[in-house]
Amino acid sequence: MSKHILVIEDEPAIADTITYALETEGFRCTWCGTASAGQETLAEQAVDLIVLDVGLPDLNGFELCKRIRKTQTVPIIFLTARADEIDRVVGLEIGADDYVVKPFSPRELAARVKAVLRRYAAVEARRDEAPEPKAPAEPEKRNSPRFQIDEARMTILYFGSRLQLSRYEYRLLKILVQRPGMVFTRDQLMDLAWDEPEASMDRTVDAHIKSLRAKLKAVRPDEHPINTIRGVGYALKEQDAVS
Repeated sequence: MSKHILVIEDEPAIADTITYALETEGFRCTWCGTASAGQETLAEQAVDLIVLDVGLPDLNGFELCKRIRKTQTVPIIFLTARADEIDRVVGLEIGADDYVVKPFSPRELAARVKAVLRRYAAVEARRDEAPEPKAPAEPEKRNSPRFQIDEARMTILYFGSRLQLSRYEYRLLKILVQRPGMVFTRDQLMDLAWDEPEASMDRTVDAHIKSLRAKLKAVRPDEHPINTIRGVGYALKEQDAVS
């Protein structure tokens, strides 16, 4: 049976382009022009993936995504005219699986839809197998005035300043500062920090690292504690550690 895609987009011309591209690839599409119509459709029909426009007339797409995530784990791809990195990070953080920036290639969107559905299929397959979770290795800990982790409050201090971190930013930074100098690949960081790493993407890690760097720079503009290891991943500078 063909996969059912719900397209929530208020511009008919764009919606027509999306549905044509996806139906050409064998998907079955339902189009809704408002957030409320999309919610009604979700309450009445099962869908396999949602293509969700951020700029809807009756409700922001980010807010609609939050509401959907309270009851459903259906994959969501944001369609947005916003190119700012922070918007993409916010979208991924609240539960989106990918995003496409307007103007977009219909073929690219179709490819993204296929890729997200494949990742979700892999997640479901792993759940069915129910493997035993591996216990993480005990991290090294060294005293340093730079970072202090308060695990009870899920907060990290940087040079005495409390960082305002999202859930995944906290997890990523904690991993890095507990093992200074150790190089982590993007896949390793996803496995360690994300609840469902198979449903995430390499660029998800990159976007969160970029956001982390901005927050660290706001505290100490002259410090650059996170190194990019080209073609591999990321590491905290050797002199940086956690107490």
